[in-house]
Amino acid sequence: MDNYTDRKEYTDKLLAYKDKDLIKVVSGLRRSGKSTLLFLYREQLLRLGVGKKQIQFYNFELPENFVGKKWDDIYFGIKTKLQANKPNYVFLDEVQNIPQFEKLVDGLFASENVDVYITGSNAFLLSSELATLLSGRYIETSILPFSFREYLIARGVDVENKYLNFEPLFFDYVNETSLPKGVELRDGGYDKIFEYLEAIYTTIIEKDIMQRHQIKNQRAFANIAKFVASNIGNALSPNNISNTLRQDGQGIHHATVENYLDYLVASFVFYKVNRFDLKGRKQLATQEKYYLVDVGLLNILMGKERLTERGHILENIVYLELLRRGNKIWTGTSRNSEVDFVCKTKTGEIEYYQVAWQLSNEKTIEREFGALEKIKDNYPKFLLTTDGFTQDRSGIRHLNAFSWLLRIQ
Repeated sequence: MDNYTDRKEYTDKLLAYKDKDLIKVVSGLRRSGKSTLLFLYREQLLRLGVGKKQIQFYNFELPENFVGKKWDDIYFGIKTKLQANKPNYVFLDEVQNIPQFEKLVDGLFASENVDVYITGSNAFLLSSELATLLSGRYIETSILPFSFREYLIARGVDVENKYLNFEPLFFDYVNETSLPKGVELRDGGYDKIFEYLEAIYTTIIEKDIMQRHQIKNQRAFANIAKFVASNIGNALSPNNISNTLRQDGQGIHHATVENYLDYLVASFVFYKVNRFDLKGRKQLATQEKYYLVDVGLLNILMGKERLTERGHILENIVYLELLRRGNKIWTGTSRNSEVDFVCKTKTGEIEYYQVAWQLSNEKTIEREFGALEKIKDNYPKFLLTTDGFTQDRSGIRHLNAFSWLLRIQ
């Protein structure tokens, strides 16, 4: 198991809700570490004195655990093993593979002395049926692949060393993968990582999307995924995607484009960021931006034509880190300017972030600081770049992006 990184922020969150009357839902991309997280958490329960028999774990990726069984077979099977008059901890991994799984989850949740934990690699897990059934009775933890910090720890790098040159390590991180298992494959060379990513992506596309939603036009779907990947950090709409593809001789209706985008977001391949009108202080309904869950997937989606600009890649990594830190995130826009991220922190504060690779000349300096200077309020504003030398200006904090990612200020 991943003995090299403890994913502490996630296990701490689960511990905070232990024995609380809520279903614990862990969601996220396939292979982003959900099963490992549950393993680490079960180890902690044992250390806290919970008996082995009080813990039941079922992996529904394994056919022997569900093929030929109805939800109630599984339910009664679990019930017979519950320990009387003691707290019981039941873990259902990839529960969406069971038909009518929501009845299983609800039945266990209603049982005395049962703390239920479920994982799923599709956001539809919490859509419609389950969310209605469990409204207000679950807490969701969305897990992401390794942060830059976790990635370096996994590689045995001393992340506290301020004098290390982090730039080449950052390029490894974004060119290879942030998926935990992928990092383990580094010794086998890049080809191994590529094969691994390709296999995961194919499974997500074929199993979680194509089969589930019965998509006939696979080529169109692949082209949309590719188009979004090549436009990381650019404002997109189903209409402009549809029009661009039409110019390439592929007629795809914008409603279909919208559905395909929803499926990709629901499978955690892309994250969608809505626009926020800085003047009117409201969320806008068009021109969203998309970021990839793992920048290594660009190699699969774009192949050798991976031309995404460094600044957009950094922006993607900053977005994921802001998400990890518990922010709600929008992209900010007003009539004459745009700011990369408007965040609402866990404590309800507002913060603004602008991201650029380097402040290479006066024009860039004016553009990047200017975007934040146009916002006339007193909330904290940050400019993140890879420059070694940083300079604050008009109350805007200019930080080195690597130090910010690694939390060494």
